[in-house]
Amino acid sequence: MGFKPFKIGRAILKPGRPLIVGILNVTPDSFSDGGRFNNTKKALDHALKMSDEGADIIDVGGESSRPGAKAISQDAEMARVIPAIDAIRKKSSIPISIDTRHPQTARAALEAGADMINDITGFTNPEMAEVAAKYKTPVVVMHMKGSPATMQKKPRYSDVVGEVSGFLSRQAGLLRKNGTERIILDPGVGFGKTVAHNLELFNRLDEIVRLGYPVMIGASRKSFIGALTGAPVGDRLAGTLTAHIISILKGAALLRVHDVAEHRGALDVLAGISGSGIK
Repeated sequence: MGFKPFKIGRAILKPGRPLIVGILNVTPDSFSDGGRFNNTKKALDHALKMSDEGADIIDVGGESSRPGAKAISQDAEMARVIPAIDAIRKKSSIPISIDTRHPQTARAALEAGADMINDITGFTNPEMAEVAAKYKTPVVVMHMKGSPATMQKKPRYSDVVGEVSGFLSRQAGLLRKNGTERIILDPGVGFGKTVAHNLELFNRLDEIVRLGYPVMIGASRKSFIGALTGAPVGDRLAGTLTAHIISILKGAALLRVHDVAEHRGALDVLAGISGSGIK
C-alpha cells in the first residue's frame, strides 16, 4: 500500500521520489557533529550549504539524542534552535523541520517559520499532538525504547519489527483522530536497539512501509555501522550510503543524513540505473 502525496513547505513528498533531510545539530554534544554548528552564523552557513548540495528539508535540533545524553530544558533548547530557524528562514525558503520532544519548542519553531515537527518520543506527549493539530503541520513519529539516557541499556524485544510497527501505527492513528493527516513514520534506527535489532528493521522494512505512511530512515554514521565495519564515526559514509540505498529499495521515502551531496549523487545514480524516475 502506498501513501498519498503531500507537501512539506515547498517540498512535495510522493512515492518514488525520496526526499533528503539534512541534519543540522545546533548542539555542543551530538555524537557526530556536536559543537560544529552551535552558533547562528555557522548553523546558517551549513543549512545553506546543504540546500545547495541538494537537501529537500533541513532538520534543526537543539538537544542531543545520542545514547546517554542528558535532557535539557525547553528554554535552553529554544535558545539554540529559534535563532537558527529565524536566520535560515530569512535567507531561504527551504522547508525546515524542528527536531524536538518539547511542545513549547515546537510551537515557537513553527511560529519562527518551521514547517514540520520531528518528535523522537513519537508524540506520546498529548501536548505535542495538540500543537501539531493546531498548526496543521506535517509530523515525523519516531520509535524509541526508553530515553536517550537509558535507551541502550540492554534493550529487549520479543519481535522488534512487530513492536515498532505496532507503536508507530497506534501513534499515527491517535494523531489522525486529533486532526493531523500528514504523518511520516521513523522506526528509530539506533534508538533503544541493538545491532541485531537494527539489522532486523532493515531486513523487514517493507512491513513498516506497508502500514501506508511514508517512512523516514536515519542511519547516518550510526554505531551499528561502526560495529559492522570497525569504522570510527567520521568514516562511516560508505556504510551509511549502503543502509540508506537498501532502505530506498525497500520503500523508504525520506533519508535523514549528514552528508547531503553524497546522498544526492547516490540517488541520482540509483535513478539512472533503475529508470524509475527516482531523483
